[in-house]
Amino acid sequence: MAPMITDECINCGVCEPECPNDAIYMGECIYEIDSEKCTECVGHFDEPQCVILCPVECIPKDPKYKETQEQLMEKYHK
Repeated sequence: MAPMITDECINCGVCEPECPNDAIYMGECIYEIDSEKCTECVGHFDEPQCVILCPVECIPKDPKYKETQEQLMEKYHK
């Protein structure tokens, strides 16, 4: 599942520059994750960097976007 940023986000900006896929961007009120670009850091890191670095732990998995490791790796290669 792709991660999503909840409204507990404090807009610290730590996640955006750490995303190897440029999938994180500033939305209207808080940072958001583009699920089409997000590979959950597959191909780059063992764990999603945004989740690890978030100081308020507001990046859970989004149940709307379920992807297998194979699908994430395929997206990474694109």
